[in-house]
Amino acid sequence: MSWLEEYKKKLVSADEAAKVVKTGDWVDYGWCVGHSYDVDKAIANRASELTDVKLRGGVTMWMPAIFQIENPEAHFTWNSWHYSGVDRKINDMGCGYYAPIRYSEVPRYYRENVEPIAVAICQVAPMDEHGYFNFGPQASHQMATFDVSTIKIVEVNNNMPRCLGGTEVGIHISEVDYIVEGSNPPLPQLGSAVPSEADEKVAALIVDEIPNGACLQLGIGGMPNAVGMMIAKSDLKDLGVHTEMYVDAFVDISMAGKITGLKKNIDRGRQSFAFAAGTSKLYDYLHNNPQIMSCTVDYTNDPSVVGMIDNFMSINNAVEIDLFGQVNSESSGTKHISGTGGQLDFVMGAYRSKGGKSFVCLSSTYGKAGEPKSRIVPTMKPGSITTDSRTVVHWVVTEYGKVNLKGKSTWERAEALISIAHPDFRDELIREAEKMKIWRKSNKIV
Repeated sequence: MSWLEEYKKKLVSADEAAKVVKTGDWVDYGWCVGHSYDVDKAIANRASELTDVKLRGGVTMWMPAIFQIENPEAHFTWNSWHYSGVDRKINDMGCGYYAPIRYSEVPRYYRENVEPIAVAICQVAPMDEHGYFNFGPQASHQMATFDVSTIKIVEVNNNMPRCLGGTEVGIHISEVDYIVEGSNPPLPQLGSAVPSEADEKVAALIVDEIPNGACLQLGIGGMPNAVGMMIAKSDLKDLGVHTEMYVDAFVDISMAGKITGLKKNIDRGRQSFAFAAGTSKLYDYLHNNPQIMSCTVDYTNDPSVVGMIDNFMSINNAVEIDLFGQVNSESSGTKHISGTGGQLDFVMGAYRSKGGKSFVCLSSTYGKAGEPKSRIVPTMKPGSITTDSRTVVHWVVTEYGKVNLKGKSTWERAEALISIAHPDFRDELIREAEKMKIWRKSNKIV
C-alpha cells in the first residue's frame, strides 16, 4: 500500500476522531503550539457524554475549547507540565493542576511513570514524500507520548513549519491511527515585552560576562529577551545556541550575524532546541532551516550534554531569592505561576561546562507603584517553591549588580545578596539576617 493510499484510509473528520475518547481516559493534547485544535473542539461538543477525562499539555497558548463550555470541571481535568497565562486561568476555574517536573526527564515520565494514555493528539506539518508527519517546533517529548498511547491522532496544519535535524522530529504514517486535516489555524503569536529599565540594566551586566564563541540558553521573559536584544547589537561573534525554548531573540541574534555555532563542541554549526514559540518571523525562520536542530528535551536539557559545551551561558528569570540562595521561579506562595521547566537542568549543566555560567536574573522589587516589595527576601514566603536549591545557584543578577554564590558561606551569601537588593530594603534584610545568625558585624554593604 502506498503512503497516499494509507493516508486516505486513515483520514477522518475531527468529529470521528473525537469519538475514540471515552469517560475516564487519559488524553495527551501535545505541547505549546502543537496542542490539539480541531479535535479539541470536537471533544468539547461531546462534553455531555463524558466525565473524568484527564488531559495533559503545557505552555498552553490558547484556551482549549473543552474549557470554554459550561461547567467544564464536571467533565475534564487539565494537567499541565508548565503554566502559561492560559494554564493559570484553567487552574483558577477549578479544573487545572500543575505536574511538577524536571523538564529533561519528561520523555522518561511518559515511558515509565505516568498513567497509560488512551489517546494522544497533536498538530503536525503535512506528510512528506517519505510518509512522515513532522512535529514542527515541539519535538520535546511528543514521540514519547505516542510511544505509550493506545490511539495516535495527528491533526495536519499547513501552517506548521517543518523543523529538522534531530531525532524523533516526526511520526511515520504507519504508526498513526487517525489523520485529521485540520482547519489550518495560524500559529499563535508570542510577542516580546518591551524591556523595562531594570531589564536593560540586568542585561548589560550579563552581556559583559559573555565571551566570543559562547553558547546561549535564554529563558522566556523580559530579562532574557533584553539580553538577546543587547547581544544582537553587541560586538560578540561566533555564538552558539543550545536551548530548551527557541524564541524571537535568537532569530534577531542570528540575523545580526552573531550566531555561527562554529565554536560548539557538539552539534557544530547547529542551533539546538526542544520547542519554540514566538512571532511569525520565528516560525518562518525555523521552517526547513538546516542550521536549526530540533531535538528531544532529554537531549537539550540533559546537564551532562550541556556540560560538554564550553562557555555555556544560561540566562533565566526568577520570582524571588532568599538570603540562603534558594531560588523560586515558579510560584508566589501557593499560587502557581509557571513551573520548574528546564531552569534547574541548565543551572546544573552550565556549571559543568568549561567556562560556563548560569545567571538567575530578577528585578530587585515588584508590586504597584508606591508599594514596592523586595524580590530578595529573608526566607521564602510559606508555600513558595524552591526551583533551584542553594547548592546549585551560580550568578544572581539584579539592576543593582551581580554576585557569584558558588563557594560562599551563609553570611557571605547574605552579604552578597543584600548588596544587590534595592537600597530601601537593605537595612531590613540585615536585621532579618542577624536574627537568623547569618550576619557578621564586620559586614559592610556598599
